[in-house]
Amino acid sequence: MSAALRVFVLFALGYFVSYVYRGVNLGFAPYLTHEMGLSGADLGLLTSLYFLGFASAQLPVGILLDRFGSRRVTAILILVAATGSAVFGLAHGKAGLMVGRLLIGVGLSACLGAAFKALAQWYEVKRLPLVNGLTMAVGGLGGVAMGTPLLWLLDKTDWRSVCLGLSAFSVAVALAIWFGVPSSKEVSTRSDFRTQLAGTWQVLRSGVFWRIAAFSSLTQAVFYTMQSLWMAPWLRDVNGLSARQAGQVISILGVAMVVGSVGFGFLARSLEHRGVSVRTFSGLGMLVFVVIQALIMAQVPVPAWVLWTGYGLFGGCGILSYAVLVEHFPLNLIGRVNTSLTLVIFVLIFIGQVAVGTVLDFWPVVNGHYPALAHLTAWGILLGLQIIAAIWYFAPRRKVISLAIYG
Repeated sequence: MSAALRVFVLFALGYFVSYVYRGVNLGFAPYLTHEMGLSGADLGLLTSLYFLGFASAQLPVGILLDRFGSRRVTAILILVAATGSAVFGLAHGKAGLMVGRLLIGVGLSACLGAAFKALAQWYEVKRLPLVNGLTMAVGGLGGVAMGTPLLWLLDKTDWRSVCLGLSAFSVAVALAIWFGVPSSKEVSTRSDFRTQLAGTWQVLRSGVFWRIAAFSSLTQAVFYTMQSLWMAPWLRDVNGLSARQAGQVISILGVAMVVGSVGFGFLARSLEHRGVSVRTFSGLGMLVFVVIQALIMAQVPVPAWVLWTGYGLFGGCGILSYAVLVEHFPLNLIGRVNTSLTLVIFVLIFIGQVAVGTVLDFWPVVNGHYPALAHLTAWGILLGLQIIAAIWYFAPRRKVISLAIYG
């Protein structure tokens, strides 16, 4: 195996691990609720701590990657995630679960950014759209694993054993990255934290940033809020599916996301050559995603997997906003633009998962199920916010004069 291919395989595997942890509570939820006595709000907070840990680590992780390289930072942080998984699996109270989940989020905060950084050092620029898309696709397979495969495992063993198994697997991946990734092309730089933070603040004060980021970050937040926790309860409580049927739909959504991750990036660039901007294409894709959510809520008479396949295909269109924002900021700020958008997305996921659980708790649980109205109310609020952001995204705008921003 060539050195470049080894870099791709190992970092893609690291992102796969990140994605598995992101959604594993989807399968754990019924067991955690029953064994630990968690409410909907508790479950939302517990699951969302992954995203809070991930978001809070973004700025320091960016500096660590610049100073020490992708190989060392990723391997060490995955060991932190392995520790968090063990703590989670051995916990006997909410505090232990929360500490474990937070450690997992911090430990996996470098996986995708480190992969993109490493691939940029080992592959030609013209090949990056392909290898970056394939990395996202491998990560998406983690979403597939959170459906039927996870339910199969939970039939054979308990959630604690799965956590300990994931911890051991994470250690193996960390060691593979440490010893298997060549370090010959890693370039370390001395970036100043105060400078990076100042640049991030400049980005967050930009109206251009928020006009684009509001719609994309909300659609991404809703996508992951549902996929990583609240999709299974919806399928059981609203659609009346069994746990096995819900698991199958979750796996189908994961496959659809893989296809969308690879396909829409290429399609966007192809259409750009024909006069359709990436911003327009991304916006239309996100708009379709919103329409699909409305159709799911309306319970149109088609099999559940059909609409959820569309949900998976179009759910990642907002990621194209990373490429859109590049056109509006000087090169010296692009890294901080990406970090800022990631921060916004993951903070919104954190808020979204807690908010959905809180809204659901306004209704009593009957035989282990929330009423359909509870789910419709929670998702309806999220849908309304996306519609407002879409109006702002597509509203006519004055021409923006680009100015160089230093920092």
